[in-house]
Amino acid sequence: MSAESPTPATTDDVAAREVAGEQAFVDRVHAQLEVSARSAQELAREGHARGRLGHEGGLVERDAMVFQAAKRIAQLDAAHEGLVFGRLDLRGEVDPEPRYIGRIGLRDENRDSLLIDWRAPAAAVFYQATAATPHDVVRRRVLRSTGRTVIGVEDELLDPEAPEAAELPIVGEGALMAQLSRARDRSMHSIVATIQAEQDQAIRAPSRGVVTISGGPGTGKTVVALHRAAYLLYTDRRRYESGGVLIVGPSGVFMRYIERVLPSLGETAVALRSLGEVVDGVRATRHDDPAVADVKGSARMAEVMRRAARQAVPGAPREFRAFYRDDVLLLDRSLLGRLRRQLLSQGRRNQQMPRVASTLLDALWRQVRSERGRDRGKDAFLDDMLGDDAFLEFALQWWPPIDAPTVLGWLEDADFLARVADGVLSQEEQALLHKSWQHDGLSIEDVPLLDEVRYQVGDMPERNQGQDEWGDHLGGDLQELTTAADREFASGRGWRPPTHRIEDDPYAHVLIDEAQDLTPMQWRMVGRRGRTASWTIVGDEAQSSWPVPSEAAAARAEALEGKQVHAFHLSTNYRNSSEIYAYAEAYARRVGLDADLPTAVRSTGVHPVQQGPVDDLAQATRAEVARLAAEVSGTVGIVVPVARRAEVNAWLASWPEFAADAPSAASPGDVPSGDDRVVVLTGLDTKGLEFDGIIVVRPQEIEDESLTGRATLYVVLTRATQLLSLVS
Repeated sequence: MSAESPTPATTDDVAAREVAGEQAFVDRVHAQLEVSARSAQELAREGHARGRLGHEGGLVERDAMVFQAAKRIAQLDAAHEGLVFGRLDLRGEVDPEPRYIGRIGLRDENRDSLLIDWRAPAAAVFYQATAATPHDVVRRRVLRSTGRTVIGVEDELLDPEAPEAAELPIVGEGALMAQLSRARDRSMHSIVATIQAEQDQAIRAPSRGVVTISGGPGTGKTVVALHRAAYLLYTDRRRYESGGVLIVGPSGVFMRYIERVLPSLGETAVALRSLGEVVDGVRATRHDDPAVADVKGSARMAEVMRRAARQAVPGAPREFRAFYRDDVLLLDRSLLGRLRRQLLSQGRRNQQMPRVASTLLDALWRQVRSERGRDRGKDAFLDDMLGDDAFLEFALQWWPPIDAPTVLGWLEDADFLARVADGVLSQEEQALLHKSWQHDGLSIEDVPLLDEVRYQVGDMPERNQGQDEWGDHLGGDLQELTTAADREFASGRGWRPPTHRIEDDPYAHVLIDEAQDLTPMQWRMVGRRGRTASWTIVGDEAQSSWPVPSEAAAARAEALEGKQVHAFHLSTNYRNSSEIYAYAEAYARRVGLDADLPTAVRSTGVHPVQQGPVDDLAQATRAEVARLAAEVSGTVGIVVPVARRAEVNAWLASWPEFAADAPSAASPGDVPSGDDRVVVLTGLDTKGLEFDGIIVVRPQEIEDESLTGRATLYVVLTRATQLLSLVS
């Protein structure tokens, strides 16, 4: 059949025939997938059998075989949805057989390639070919599937001059537009079938150094970065899987939104952390008020935390007095201060525990003047003191092992805070901090402070098995002490170095999304986890919620010091309709935001609706929720000022009453009570998310609630794909 457009009478027949042909191939791939899954399960069973051979070699083989089998099974299980999504028909002299592109690679029973992994070099032209530069691709086809069923195909004829073009039917209106028009749900989906050329360049950028992906709203920065993580794992699996990939996003809501993307691409070897979860074992979900957050995020807090970590332990004894032979020995406050500074100059606080006893004892020995004391010698003195319960008790109380939460807790005392913040923070800033630390639990902005303190004090020493209390012994290897008692003191019963130290650099790749929002303290926290890593950094400066960009830029430069930067810019807005983005763009220009303004490529003919002033805000909001939820099949976000979140949630909680009183435009039953498509968020919560419909409640209050409120409201206005409504 000719490549020219078929007549309307034959279009449906051609499409049905093409879908049926692709369905036959997809059925074959799924059959092979089941064969591969059975092979992986058989490998796991064989591995377990090796473990019963009764020798160490069998155990090693068991572990290796079971591990590889489990990885393959997980990969195969994750790949079912949209397993086959692309087909390339190339010039016959290049490849006479079509190439099928999928989420993973598969071979048939003869070990011939059946499905090409989208990250493989052979699949690159699927994303890079254009009509101007077809790369020998005659036709590019996208398969749209639900489960195992092909429901449609979308074709692009890239090389109409090729001899094969006349025989290839062309079906559909373009896969990208079909993807853009579909309803959103609570999760981000992969764009693996619709990656565009400028996006593909960022995905396949060099693996070393730093890749920055910038662009305005809706340009696909986040999902491109996630596909890049999957690509890196594919191209250098040993490095990135053994070192680990850390993905950091702005909020728990955002992390839940993106969590399905990488598994759907066949990758599970990643750690997804919101900014409140970057530190192991810590999870914070509450934001501080903007004024407090601005103080806690400032680079000045690093000095406050450093000073706090170096202070004497509150409540610790301020002196030690002992009688030895004819001498009175005294460690007073002044001398103890000098000894503390001496120890801290040699390393982090917890690391100095093995030196505490020897440092104190040296200071005491220097005070021994009598002949009776000197004649017995230093070894006898050390043995006597180490057998003195009073000395051991003092040493443990003066220099106990401390953790970061303990030090952060000291700052709840206003006098302590004033002492360590003197000359760094104003009294007003100190008052804000003191008030914020009266809350129970950590805020998201506290987590970098906790990490800073942890870095200053060092990891907590680990107890040896059988050691009941921290106070059993003072330290591990007291190398300065040479007596038999000292060696017994340090032998096997003292502290061992921790198995995971803060100096470790556990990640091979770090991906930061919404990077423009990171505070200087958050950059310090994340930077510690990627000193030798490669990085992917995603952001748009115009959307920044941090009020001092130069300070954040300096902290970012320090975190990335010495790394080569590869910059990529995305220029097309695929999320918003042109009508919605025109409204957001006009707002950005009106309030003076230096915004990166991409081109929106999709039009719906539906313009944003602005209501106000309204007499009954609750009723007006409810009416808009009902209207939008009835008109779209996907998600609806209600974006509110921080201070109104509880109030608006209460409105939704009384939804049945609203349904009964709703205006005729939103008849009862249009939106069921408890509709899980509807969610209430603050402006910052919307970062990185998208919804079919957005309702902005009191936009002026969102703008006024922080120094960067205009940027936040601009972000909010760019979250909707179909409908935008503002209620003032």
